[in-house]
Amino acid sequence: MDPLINRLILIKGRLRKRLTTHLAKEKAYLKKLFIPLYLFPVKLLVYFIYYPVRLLFTILKGLIRLLWFFVSFPFRGWKNFFKSIIYIALSVYLLFSLLVISDYMTENYGSFKRFYCGFGGTHWLGKYAVRVVGGYGEGSGFFISENEVLTNFHVIADEPSPKIIFQDGTFTSADSIIGDRDADLALITIKEKRPDLVRTLMFPMELFDDEPLVAVGYPLGTSVPGDATILKGRFIAYRQSKYSPVSYLQTDINLVEGMSGGPLFNKCGSVVGINTSGLAGASFFISSESVTWAIAGFTDAGIAKITVDPSTPEGAVVAFYTYLKARRMEDGFNLLSEAYLQKTNFQEWTNRFRDVLDVEIFQTKLEDERKNIVFVKFATKNWVEGEVEQHFYGGTWQTVLEEGVYKMYRSNIKEVINPEWDWYYTI
Repeated sequence: MDPLINRLILIKGRLRKRLTTHLAKEKAYLKKLFIPLYLFPVKLLVYFIYYPVRLLFTILKGLIRLLWFFVSFPFRGWKNFFKSIIYIALSVYLLFSLLVISDYMTENYGSFKRFYCGFGGTHWLGKYAVRVVGGYGEGSGFFISENEVLTNFHVIADEPSPKIIFQDGTFTSADSIIGDRDADLALITIKEKRPDLVRTLMFPMELFDDEPLVAVGYPLGTSVPGDATILKGRFIAYRQSKYSPVSYLQTDINLVEGMSGGPLFNKCGSVVGINTSGLAGASFFISSESVTWAIAGFTDAGIAKITVDPSTPEGAVVAFYTYLKARRMEDGFNLLSEAYLQKTNFQEWTNRFRDVLDVEIFQTKLEDERKNIVFVKFATKNWVEGEVEQHFYGGTWQTVLEEGVYKMYRSNIKEVINPEWDWYYTI
């Protein structure tokens, strides 16, 4: 017979014998456990007590042996003694190293959870802040969706058409604005989309004691050119008042005017708050959790609106410059008379004002009622090579009635260089 077959038969016999023996033992054990049946509960209780106690005793015995080994090891010879000294020194060194590492992690990351996303520093967070500029205030903001910029309400208060300035020097106007004055939050929608600048609001909040945080914004607004400023600090505490609809984060960051509305990041790049107010060494940020809840209730109540009426010569001049201020170029172009349009087209006319951020009208007065001539004084803010230039103008516009409204016919506007203080008030 084939030796392989003999070996397989032998293995099969051994397995059968072992299985028979095992089944016999199991049968005997069950018989001993259940017979007599009335003693089964008592046996079960004894087993539940006996085996855990036996295991605990075995573990304790092993620990005592291990302890005795470590205690007696140095005294088994000079060689063991010197080895013990080296082992103890290494153990102490490792213990203090772990303490130092733990302290470093807490000091620089706030928690081990932030460690892996903290590599590379925080300089990359600066690109996510944008300037928010209006005629009455300036601040910062950031994208929470591809075409929505979040900022503080006080940054855009009384401003119907704030401008969003990007780091590449381009800017755009608000298409619509909603917000909540009491929460000091506003959401600006623009026509163009910037998905590369979107950051996520942390919800729910998770901050650790003394966690490092980074505030980004533009201190002092457009008076300081260049990229966004990054300020570092630490989380101190949550603050909530019954008189406020939002909660605040307190940090030791020194916020500067102009940074309002910018984002407050953790080291992982999640937005945990919105720059709001600050004093020396104590700044406050609306928590991202509060922002998330508040957005659902945003409306356009309290938002400044553009209202014009070109049914009079003065109204037409005001409407014309108001449309320039709001960058509503199509509406402004439609206020040009037929005679004026013979000398220009939309592209050429729009290029004249491509760098105008804002227009502020100081005075208008109907100077010649018979010829519909209006005297006007105004100023513009122009965004030129990353800085604001302010220009002042005065002169007259002759208007003409067309299609039921007055339109711009002929201008005699001249720039005023360094006007004196009384220029703003005299006609």
